[in-house]
Amino acid sequence: MREFLIAPSLLSADFARLADEVRDVSAAGADWLHLDVMDNHYVPNLTVGPLVCSAIRPYTTMPFDVHLMTMPVDPLVAGFAEAGANSISFHPEASLHVHRTIELIKSHGVRAGLALNPSTPLAVLDHVMDLLDVVLVMSVNPGFGGQAFIGQTLDKLRLLRERVDTTMQRTGRPLLIEVDGGVNASNIARIAAAGADVFVAGSAVFGAPDRKQAIGRLHDELDTVAQSAGVAAL
Repeated sequence: MREFLIAPSLLSADFARLADEVRDVSAAGADWLHLDVMDNHYVPNLTVGPLVCSAIRPYTTMPFDVHLMTMPVDPLVAGFAEAGANSISFHPEASLHVHRTIELIKSHGVRAGLALNPSTPLAVLDHVMDLLDVVLVMSVNPGFGGQAFIGQTLDKLRLLRERVDTTMQRTGRPLLIEVDGGVNASNIARIAAAGADVFVAGSAVFGAPDRKQAIGRLHDELDTVAQSAGVAAL
C-alpha cells in the first residue's frame, strides 16, 4: 500500500532562524524535510551546502531529503551524506555518468533519486530504474521557489506511476514518486491521484501562519484520495 508523505521545503523558511523553523515544521507533523541545493550554475540562485544541513540536523529526527540542483554532482554527495542526508536526488543532465552517480549515493547508505525537469523525458529512467529509491518529478522549472504548478505534470505522473508499479512488482523494492513545485492544498489531491507519493510543499507550509494547520489541511486533502484508492495518508 502506498503512503503519502509531506516534505516542506527549507527554501521557503526564514533563514534567520532556521533551527526554530525546522523544529516548528517537525512538531507540526511534517514527514520529511526537503533541502533545495542550488549552485548558481546548473540553476539560478545559490542556496545551502552540507554545512547548513549539518547545522540543522540536531534539531529534528525527520529524514532529510536533499535535492541537488548542481553541476557537477559527485563532489557533493559525501558531504551531504556525512551531514545527515537520508536521500539525495540529482538531475541526469548534471552528471556525466548517471549510473555511477546513483551507485556513489547508495554507497553512502543513502536513498538515491533522479530528478526530472518538466521537459526531461521518462526515457532517462530506462536503464537505471531498478537502482533508484526515488523519482523526483519537477512540476516547475528549477531555480526559484514560489512558482505555479505546471499542469502537464499530471500526465507525466500518470505514465510514471504505471512504470513504477511495474518495476516494484518485478523487483519487490519500494520506489517513491516525489513531486516538487507549486504543490498546495488546492492541487495536492489531483497530484496524488495522478500517482505521487511524496509532496514537496514550500510556501504552502512555511508561508502559513499556522504550520500544523497547513500540514493538516494537506493531509485532509490526501485522505480523500486515500479513501478512494486504498492509500495510507500518514
